[in-house]
Order: sequence, then structure tokens, then C-alpha cells
Amino acid sequence: MTRDTPIAPAPSAPAGADGGAPHWQRNLAVCVFGSFTTIVAMTLLLPFLPLYVEHLGVSDHAAIVQWSGIAFGATFFSAALVAPLWGRLADLYGRKLMLIRSSLGMAVAMSLIGMAHNVWQLVALRLLAGLLGGYASGSTVLVATQTPKARTGWALGILASGIMAGNLVGPLVGGVLPPLIGIRQTFFAAGGTIFIAFLATLFLIREAPRPSRDATKQKQPGAWSLVDDPRPAIAMLVTGLLLMVANMSIEPIITVYVAQLVDARHVTMVSGLVMSGAALGSILSASRLGRLADRVGHWNVIVGCLSVAAVLLIPQAYVTAAWQLIVLRFLMGLALGGLLPCIASVIRHNVPERVAGTLLGYSTSSQYAGQVAGPVVGGFVGGHVGMRAVFLGTCVLMAGGAVFNRVVQRTRGEARVLDGQ
Repeated sequence: MTRDTPIAPAPSAPAGADGGAPHWQRNLAVCVFGSFTTIVAMTLLLPFLPLYVEHLGVSDHAAIVQWSGIAFGATFFSAALVAPLWGRLADLYGRKLMLIRSSLGMAVAMSLIGMAHNVWQLVALRLLAGLLGGYASGSTVLVATQTPKARTGWALGILASGIMAGNLVGPLVGGVLPPLIGIRQTFFAAGGTIFIAFLATLFLIREAPRPSRDATKQKQPGAWSLVDDPRPAIAMLVTGLLLMVANMSIEPIITVYVAQLVDARHVTMVSGLVMSGAALGSILSASRLGRLADRVGHWNVIVGCLSVAAVLLIPQAYVTAAWQLIVLRFLMGLALGGLLPCIASVIRHNVPERVAGTLLGYSTSSQYAGQVAGPVVGGFVGGHVGMRAVFLGTCVLMAGGAVFNRVVQRTRGEARVLDGQ
């Protein structure tokens, strides 16, 4: 974790003011810890997944690569399917309950992955992890709905920093632990760590009282029917999809692209630095951009971030040295760090609180869909058109997203430019 991640006191506003729950700061601290640990546990398998697949009896090189991809993508696939369901259940039964379900389910699933005896069981258990998981997305719902509206961007930025730190630390832990304790024991350790997050969630998180279940059901014939103006929420679903497609479309070609810039001996190390650069940039900028968005408007920050990212993608297609790519990816991470907090903030500010979880669940699904589609599209374009086309095509997507968001913002009227306020 970086110096941005610890939970410092928010800019002065009394707890419980402006729509916030009395314990929202403590809830935020637990959610950051739980999201960080669960993301670390989910990503630590990246460095040794092919080795585990081989250990489970797959010997052909092409089959190892294929099964590794299937096992890795299985979690995102199943998580995308159930995210709206968990969001709706969070609205009906409570956000804390969904975090308890997720952390306990993930602890069990990660431990079971360490007991797999063949590759089919590995894929099935990765699917199960996606079905039972969702702690980070559930934390987003809890923080977005329990935090005072004037502090939503800052709080979600802090949470995003914890999530991105987990994405950064996870592969590093996965590279260190297996040689020390073994692959199966690494999964057991991950399950135990998530169980600690489960205990923290169970005993430390406090959620504001919710309406009775029967009353809530009567008031919710359908989430979208309760939204006066669906355009902001729809725009955020599209933006989340575009963001993840843009992020993940580059992943399949990074190593091959770096191989053109450095000696073969350094390809793996430099590729890791390139991938980590964007994550580190996002960690450093998420809370700062979230705080800026609370002042100048979340939609303005979204448009600005998308525009800057589009510009930064152009020189990435024409770099002549590895250090140039590392710097540009770091700068792009700085630009993109504020997008996810702002997406959640816009949804929270423009939908009724009682269906916020459902709509944020749809947003999570769109982002998972982008994580699945991005590598497929990027790999296809890179293989058939060229690697520069991936960067330039992604640039067009980001620029189009900026224009789309600006158009939707303006059509809502000048009086509601700042997130409907």
C-alpha cells in the first residue's frame, strides 16, 4: 500500500452529515482492508497459474496456455453474471450481509482451489470464486451509499487505491510465496487471509438501519423504473465497459511489444514494470482525483481523464525505448485512477438510494464484461492488424467515451451540470 491508502480524516464534515452513516469512516477502513486482501488473494496466482495447470496433469504447452486463460477468465465470467443479483440482494437485505457472504465464500473457495486434483476442478472452483466473490464491488456499494455525498469521490478514491494496491501486490506475493511454502499452501494462506477480512467485516462494519424487507419489496417494482433520468446511469455503464476494454486490450500484447524494444533476457522484467506502472499511477491518483471531483464535478473529471488517456495512447504506439513505454503507462494510470470512483459517484448521485446497489451491480457487470472482451479484442487486433492498431484503436475508444459523456452531460441541462446537484 502507498501513502495514499491509509484512512486519513476526510475534509471536515461531521460523520453522519449530508446523508452519511455515523460509522462511515470505520466502514471505509474495513472495506479498504478487505478489498485489498481479497484482490491480493485473487491475483497472486498470476505468476504461477501455468505451473499449477501443469502440476494438475496438463503437459502440452499449447494446452497449458489455453487452460490457464480459461481458468483465469472463469472468475470474471461468473462474477459478471451475478453482480446485478448481489447488488439487488444488497438493496433488499443489507450491504454488510453481502460483504460477509462474499468474504466467507471467498475464503472457502480459495482454500478449495488449493485442493484441486485436475484442471477441470480448477476451472470449476475459479467459477465458484467468481460466483461467491465480489467483495471489492460490494465495498463500492457500501461506501458509495453510506458516505456523505460531499465526500463520496474522496472515499471511493481511497477504496480504489486499496483495490489497485491489491492488484499490484498480488502478483508480487504470488512470485515469492510458492517457492517458500508451495503452491497449494499459498492458496491456503490466501484463504486464511480472506478469513481475517471476514472477521473484520463481521465485527467492525456498522450499517445504517434499513427499511423492512416487505416495504422495500413493495417500493421496488424494478430498479430502472425508479430512476427519473436513466441517462447518467447508462452513460456510466458504457464508460465502465470502455474503461476496462481499454485497460485490458493492451495486456495480451505487452510482452510481445516489449520484446521489440529490449533484449530477450529482460523482456519479462520490463513487461512487469510496464504493467505495474499503470497500476502504481492509479494508486497515487485515485483519492486525489476523487477529492477533486467532489469539488469540480465528477462528470468533468471523467471527461478530462478519458481525454488525457486518449492523448497518452498515441505516443505509446510509437515508442522507441522501454523506459518511454513505462513512463507513458504510469502517466496513463494517473489519468485513469479517478474514473472508477467517479463512475460510482455519478450513479450514486443520480439514482434513489434504495436501488443504488442494483445499479452499481449493473455497473460492475459492465466492467467485468470489459475485462473479458478487452483481451479478446486486443489479441485479435494485435494479431491480425498490428500492435500499433491496438493502441490507436483504444485511443479512439477513449476519445469517443469522452465525447459521449460530454454530450450526455450537456443534454441534462446547465442547471444540473455538476452530477445532478
